[in-house]
Order: sequence, then C-alpha cells, then structure tokens
Amino acid sequence: MKQELRKWAKEERKKLDIRNLSLISVEKIIELEEYKQAQNIMLFYPLKYEIDLLTLLKNQEKNFYLPKIEENNLLCCPYKIGESLCKSCFNTFEPFSQPVNKTTLDLVVVPALAVDKSNYRLGYGGGFYDRFLNGLTCTSITCIAKALVLDTVYPEKHDMQIDKLIII
Repeated sequence: MKQELRKWAKEERKKLDIRNLSLISVEKIIELEEYKQAQNIMLFYPLKYEIDLLTLLKNQEKNFYLPKIEENNLLCCPYKIGESLCKSCFNTFEPFSQPVNKTTLDLVVVPALAVDKSNYRLGYGGGFYDRFLNGLTCTSITCIAKALVLDTVYPEKHDMQIDKLIII
C-alpha cells in the first residue's frame, strides 16, 4: 500500500506550484514560535518537486544543519550558505562538514511525500528520518501541500509522528 501511495504522491507533486509553496512555507516557518526560539535548525536539501526551504539559510543568527547519510544512519552536519556540497547515493546534496550530536538540534524540518491527519509522514521508504527522530526531544515539522494530506499513510510500528504540520 505504501509503495502505491509513494507513486501517487510523486505524481501529485509534479502538478503543484512548488516555487510558490516554497515561498509560503518559508514565511510560515519564520512565523512559528518554535523557529523564533530555535538556535540550531536542521533543514534538508530538496529533491526535484520538493518544497525548498534553503532561503532560511540567509538568517545568520541561527545555526543550520543538513543531513548526511552514512550507511543506515542520517547524520546532522553543520552547513552555512555558500559552502560546497557533494552528491549522495540518493542524489541529494550533503555537506562535507563533520557530523555533530543530533541532540544539539532545537528544530528539525522533515521532508515528506505525503502526511496524514495523525501527523504521520510518508517518506521515501528508507526509514532514515524515523530512526533519526526516534528519541529526539526537539520539535519536528513538515511543510506539505494540502493536496498531499491523506486520511492515513498506513503507519507502522517504527514510524515516527511529526510534531507540527504546516499545510499550505
């Protein structure tokens, strides 16, 4: 069932105005109290048709991090706008910097193909973010188009709920 949902969500995203959704998402994140209070924020480098939040990196008062994949783990690596990135095995861009302890984070922005009304997300199927978020006490958020909010994404025992959804 999840594979079918992933396929559907990828096709639905192609119909969306990602540029406009990205601009609105950035505005909504900046308004969040959790963002205002956060000092250490993990974003993600967007794939094609994913919401792009990288303009947040312009805020030099905050420390930003991007994920890096190492074996089956998602690592938290410092990143400043303009630093070089390398392409990962999943065709995402990752920083060259050394990882830090994820407990440093105050806020994690998590990508999703779709979400459900119980704050479960449908990811790409590798479980990287579920493992990363497990035991983490900081706030997690996902920005998602209204068209990609479902009744259920059929969560499994290991799936982690997102603390806050920003639905555009």
